[in-house]
Amino acid sequence: MVQPIPDNYPRVSAALAVDGAADAIEFYRAVFGARERMRIPAPEGKVGHAELEIGDSLVMVADEYPEMGFVGPKAIGGTPVTISVYVTDADAAFAEALSRGATPLREVADHFYGDRSGQFEDPWGHRWGVATHIEDVSPEELDRRVKEMFLGG
Repeated sequence: MVQPIPDNYPRVSAALAVDGAADAIEFYRAVFGARERMRIPAPEGKVGHAELEIGDSLVMVADEYPEMGFVGPKAIGGTPVTISVYVTDADAAFAEALSRGATPLREVADHFYGDRSGQFEDPWGHRWGVATHIEDVSPEELDRRVKEMFLGG
C-alpha cells in the first residue's frame, strides 16, 4: 500500500534553488559531508532535482527555473532564512565553507546555550549556521544565563 508520507523521507525538507546546482552539491558535500542519494539531469547540463542527505536530514537542490518561479536568494535580493546544521567541528566546517567562496556572517564562537556556532552565506546566497554542541545546559542554568545576559544579572 502506498504511504502518504514515504518511509525514507522526513516530514520537512528544504528545497534550494541555485544558479549552478552541480557546483552547490559539491560545496555541500565538502562542507557538510552531504551524500547525494539521487539526481535528475535536465537539459543544458542543469540539475532538475537532486536529493542530499546531511546526517538524518534531506536537502533538495536544483538549478533555478525562473519561468516556474523557482529562483535562488540572489535573484530576489537575499533571504531571511538560515538553515542550521549540527556538525562535529563547527570551526572546520566554517573554514571549509569560506575556503570554497562562502561569505562569513557571524564568526564561530561559544554561546550561552551550549553550542559553538557561526553563520555564513554560501556562494548561491543561502544562509547557513553551523554548530557543535559543547555543553549540556540545564533549563535553570539557561534561565540564569539569559537573565545575566539581558538584564545584567
